[in-house]
Amino acid sequence: MRQSIINMLDVLIWVVGGLIAIVGSGAGIYLLTQGEVQGLGIMLIALIYSVLFMGMFFIVKGIYSNTLRTAEAIEKLASR
Repeated sequence: MRQSIINMLDVLIWVVGGLIAIVGSGAGIYLLTQGEVQGLGIMLIALIYSVLFMGMFFIVKGIYSNTLRTAEAIEKLASR
């Protein structure tokens, strides 16, 4: 059960990160069509924020996985 929740979190991270990038790019394109140069900045910031958002969650997920593997290894050594 716990592993399925972790796998669903993985999918959720990709979906939310993709939505951030798509919505930010769409807002930037909309502003560019209106003649506003700030649209480029919004697109760039949205893409950077999307990468940072996803990266931080994947780092936390990696820490969880490494901690779980370490705990399993310690339990295996303790059973000897």
